[in-house]
Amino acid sequence: EMIQMDTSSFEWINGQLWHLHLAVDDASGGVVGAYFDVQETLKGYYHVLYQILTNYGIPAMFYTDRHTVFEYNRKNNAFDDEDTFTQFSYACHQLGVDIKTTSIAQAKGRIERLNQTFQSRLPIELRRAHITDIESANEFLKSYLKKFNKQFALHLNTTKSVFETQPSLEKINHTLAVLSPRKIDSGHSIQFRNRIYIPVSEQGIPVYLKNKMDCIVIEAFDGNLYVNVLD
Repeated sequence: EMIQMDTSSFEWINGQLWHLHLAVDDASGGVVGAYFDVQETLKGYYHVLYQILTNYGIPAMFYTDRHTVFEYNRKNNAFDDEDTFTQFSYACHQLGVDIKTTSIAQAKGRIERLNQTFQSRLPIELRRAHITDIESANEFLKSYLKKFNKQFALHLNTTKSVFETQPSLEKINHTLAVLSPRKIDSGHSIQFRNRIYIPVSEQGIPVYLKNKMDCIVIEAFDGNLYVNVLD
């Protein structure tokens, strides 16, 4: 199953410029994921991928013309905190999803037409629903996509899903993660986003790790933090 991903910047409600992250099923034209954020973000693409994985399963391929966003770079097998889009590619790699960047005009035209359709229809629907903030808009999208797909997507005459099996929610949660390299400091702790953390075991018992030991902080999709110690 091929899915095209893109973002569309637009004033979706009066005075609010948001980026709509979209994923479209290439075969049916159905929208399989959509999420608003204030700019093009890893969070936005992760929420779209979460919708695809939980509602459909694992697609075979994503394709996009956004070359810089979806390039998986394995330099030193390390992650830079700022290089977040590489992490999307890494998550896809872990799930076995290929990413292809393309500049084919036909493919680009399809997603552009879809963006135009959304831009002409969705602001009206948001006004009717009295949506004034981005959180409510994202909640509204769930019902809107069902209505939109019923009206516009092709209903493929197939009884078998073309998506691979759905991963467990636990696997999705740990795969759609943000990975940040860190070092253990002299107090057996880790500095992360202006806070200091002491690693604990599953039983909640503090784990005292060596000073300057390399580790990776894993921020799972649900916001929980884990640490992976590198030998």
